Amino acid sequence: MKPSSDRTKTAVAEPAPAQTPAKVEPPRGAIAEWSITILLLLFGTTTLVQAFVIPTGSMEDTLLIGDHLLVDKLAYAPGGKFSKFVLPYENPKHGDIIVFRYPVDITQTFVKRVVGVTGDHIKIVNQQIYRNGVKLNEPYVYHKNPYPDSFRDNFPSSEPNLMLLDRARDMLANNVVNGEVVVPPNSFFAMGDNRDNSLDSRYWGFVPRENIIGKPLIIYWSYDANTESLASSSVDTLLKHFVDLGEHFFTKTRWSRTFRLIHGYHSTD
Repeated sequence: MKPSSDRTKTAVAEPAPAQTPAKVEPPRGAIAEWSITILLLLFGTTTLVQAFVIPTGSMEDTLLIGDHLLVDKLAYAPGGKFSKFVLPYENPKHGDIIVFRYPVDITQTFVKRVVGVTGDHIKIVNQQIYRNGVKLNEPYVYHKNPYPDSFRDNFPSSEPNLMLLDRARDMLANNVVNGEVVVPPNSFFAMGDNRDNSLDSRYWGFVPRENIIGKPLIIYWSYDANTESLASSSVDTLLKHFVDLGEHFFTKTRWSRTFRLIHGYHSTD
């Protein structure tokens, strides 16, 4: 099975650390998370929050096809002279889920998890990620494709791969040291949780800092739909989707996922 893209679409239509150690900021608590969520819901505009729907399964089972999200666009915004003391701006961290413009085509929007930040050394051995020589604990990862793939499961690899794009070829040619990919400044290495079926940094390279839009904040609605109905621009497909909504709204809505907050995974290892 070929890795799947996880292009998102809006509901209307879908720094790197410096050379010196960055100042560690305290994590948001539950009250702060809910406070920000409520503020965004009440007063949010496209400047503060944006709606997205997940059309593919590359982030399963963390995010499902048909999950409708609100994305916090302030989370990673650069802090102003005064606003940095009021709003909880931060840099993407290991384990964060990020929404970003696809580097190969910025008209598309992807959702992935941050695996590597600037300066990290990344390699995959038998499907297991090692970061800076340490084997990662990733309880959110699922392996759903039983067939081995030498490039996908052991990375970086010299094995040929038809999915490999020019940006990834450049990464493998210029950012590999002693069999490990080294993340350059102002860049991130991102992967899907559905690890065997994700079109991610292994295939198209690093995520530039400026491409990051924000972080998913909450699932405000989840509907059991398929990729075709959510990703297609065909009028017939859209009409069929609206008919399906009219007939099955209550039975195909995943009520247990409604208003579920989305959190990254920050290991203490």
